[in-house]
Amino acid sequence: MRILPLLCILLAAASLRAESLLPPNARVAVIGDSITEQKIYSKYIETYLLACTGRSDIKVFQFGWSGERAGGFAARLENDLAVFNPNVATTCYGMNDASYKPYAPEIGAEYEKNMRAVIDGMKKVGVKVMAIGSPGGVDPDYFKKNVTGQDYNDNLSHLRDIAKKLAEENKQPFANVFDTMISALTKSKAALGKEYGPFGGDGFHPAPAGQLLMAQAFLKALGFEGDIGTVTVDMKGPNTASTGHTVKGLQLGSVTLESTKWPFVFDADPSSAGSNRSILPFTSFNQDLNRFTLRVLNLGSAKAKVTWGTQSKEFSREQLEAGVNLAAEFTKTPFDNDFAALTNAITQKESYETILIKNLVTHMRVIAAEAAEDPKVAVALTKLKKKLADEHAKQDANVRKFIKPVTHTIKVEEIR
Repeated sequence: MRILPLLCILLAAASLRAESLLPPNARVAVIGDSITEQKIYSKYIETYLLACTGRSDIKVFQFGWSGERAGGFAARLENDLAVFNPNVATTCYGMNDASYKPYAPEIGAEYEKNMRAVIDGMKKVGVKVMAIGSPGGVDPDYFKKNVTGQDYNDNLSHLRDIAKKLAEENKQPFANVFDTMISALTKSKAALGKEYGPFGGDGFHPAPAGQLLMAQAFLKALGFEGDIGTVTVDMKGPNTASTGHTVKGLQLGSVTLESTKWPFVFDADPSSAGSNRSILPFTSFNQDLNRFTLRVLNLGSAKAKVTWGTQSKEFSREQLEAGVNLAAEFTKTPFDNDFAALTNAITQKESYETILIKNLVTHMRVIAAEAAEDPKVAVALTKLKKKLADEHAKQDANVRKFIKPVTHTIKVEEIR
C-alpha cells in the first residue's frame, strides 16, 4: 500500500539528480564558433533554463566567435571568461577544426590537443561542470566545399569520438551533437525530401530546426529529464498539480493553474526548416525534455474534448488515464506570447554579449601585460571590466522581467 508514496519520493529524487549538474547559482557559458554566434541554440538553451526549470538562480552568457577553432578559444579563454566567471560551460568546436577536407590523423591530433587546452583552461578559471560537445554534422544535399558531405561527416565523426573520450577522461558530461543531428536529418529527409534543409542553406550553419537539435543534445548532457509538470483532473474529485503549478480553480472537469514552470514553445510552421517545430517528428525533444502531462481520472465516457487556451483536441479515455503531453499535442498554448517575449529579450541580451566579447573584452589581452606592471593601468582595467559586467547584469535583469507566472485553464468535456 506504500508503493505509490515511495514511487513519488523516488521520482522526486530522480528529478533532483537530473538537475544537480547545474549547481546553485549556476553561471552557464555557451561556447563555440560561428554556429554558436548565430545565437539560436544558445537562445533555446537559455530560454529552457530560465523558463522550463522553475529555477531563478541560473545566468547564461553566449561566447560564440565566427570562424573559431578550439585553439582560438583556448587563447582567449582566461581573459574573456573573466567578465562572467562561469561555473558551468558548454563547448561546441570541430566544424572548423576538421579543416573542410577528409579526415587525417593530424586533424584529430590537433583537435585533441586544443580541446585538452580548453578543458584545462576552464578548470583553471573555476568551471566545475563542462558539457563537452561534439561538432554537429553537415547536410550532404546542401554542403558545397572541397570535400563531399559524406566524407566530411566521417571526419566530424572522428572528432565526435575524441570529444567523447575527453569528456569521459575528465568525468564530464558529453553532448552528442553529431548523432542527435544526423539521426534527425536522416529521418526528416526520408519523410520531407532532399529540399528540406535543417542544417541551413550552406549545409552546416543550422536553421532553427537543426539548432533545436543542438540545444536538445546539450540539455540532455546537462542532466535535464523534461518533467515540466503533471496535472491531474479528477472528474469526480479534487484536481492536483505537481511542483511549479498551483491549482486555482475547483470546478469539476476544469482546472485553472498558475504555472512558474513553462513548457517549451515552438514556432508555428510544421514543414519549414526555418521553424523549429518542423523537426519534432524526427527527434525526441518533447519526450525527453518537454513533458507537460495531463491525466484525467474517472472519465464517464469513451472520449473527451480537452481545451487548453484557444485550442481543443479529442483524446480517448485510455490516453487521458495514461497521460497526454499537452506540450506535444497542442500547437497553440497559453504560454505562446510570454514565451515569445522572453526569447526576444534573450536575443537582445545575447546580441549585446557578442558585441561585448568581440569588440571590447577580448582586446583587453593587449594591455594585460602592461596592467601587470603598472598599478594604475590595473586599476583602470578592473574598473572597466566591472562596468561591462554591470551593463551585462542590466541586460540580464531585463530578461528576467519577462519571467512570470502564467495563469491558464485546462477544460475536459466528456463526449457522449
